[in-house]
Amino acid sequence: MGGPMETLLVTLVIGAVAGWLAGIIVQGTGFGLIGDILVGIAGAFVAGFLFPALGIGFTIVGGVLGAIIVAALGAIVLLLVVGLIRKLVS
Repeated sequence: MGGPMETLLVTLVIGAVAGWLAGIIVQGTGFGLIGDILVGIAGAFVAGFLFPALGIGFTIVGGVLGAIIVAALGAIVLLLVVGLIRKLVS
């Protein structure tokens, strides 16, 4: 088992991949590649805490692929929410 630093590093990498993927899926957010990756990292953290609390899990697809799917879903939700807030504010 890895320590907390390894877990954080893996979460950051998975979040970056998920953010890139979410940026492709949710087009038109205007955050660019780096912004989408940062939102993806935040989405990975949000999904990591929120989905298990809601009982949502991907037991069929486990491991890294399951983590990327969950993080991408979190990033997509976060991109949509941030995009909606940006539209309401402007």
